[in-house]
Amino acid sequence: MLSKVKHAACAAAAVLSFSSVAAANTIVDIAASDDRFTTLVAAVQAAGLAETLQGPGPFTVYAPVNDAFAALPEGTVETLLKPENKDQLTNVLLYHVDDRKLTAEMIPSGSNYFKPVLASERLCISKTSEGVSIADGTGNSANVVIADIKADNGVIHVVDKVLLPGTRPDCH
Repeated sequence: MLSKVKHAACAAAAVLSFSSVAAANTIVDIAASDDRFTTLVAAVQAAGLAETLQGPGPFTVYAPVNDAFAALPEGTVETLLKPENKDQLTNVLLYHVDDRKLTAEMIPSGSNYFKPVLASERLCISKTSEGVSIADGTGNSANVVIADIKADNGVIHVVDKVLLPGTRPDCH
């Protein structure tokens, strides 16, 4: 009888520790634990979006690596991180988020418009045998360099460029 109680207690402890680990696997938690995303995490926090992206989702985040932010014109990141530019920073970040869970497998072949959370804008996502690229409002494209990092509340696709809103990209 005592061994059954011990076994049940161990099983309960295992379930509790597993559930606490699983609960800490949001998009924000994954990005915060990866040194490639320190600039993105700082931007998400400055924009006040961390709590939202830790919510239930689902979300797809096209997550630029630090090198992508470093490639922006000098001073851009520092300017966006200033409190008076929070709205502009928020728009740039929301351009990287879809309110659905879109794995690479779910992205259709060819070029298609996708509506990010920044609803006034569109992205053109192209999928070929060579990979997935995303054209933004500046006419430039980011490449998905790592696809399908799964989180409890969605999926992350790592991109090599910061996506910037602007005019609707050509999607043909």
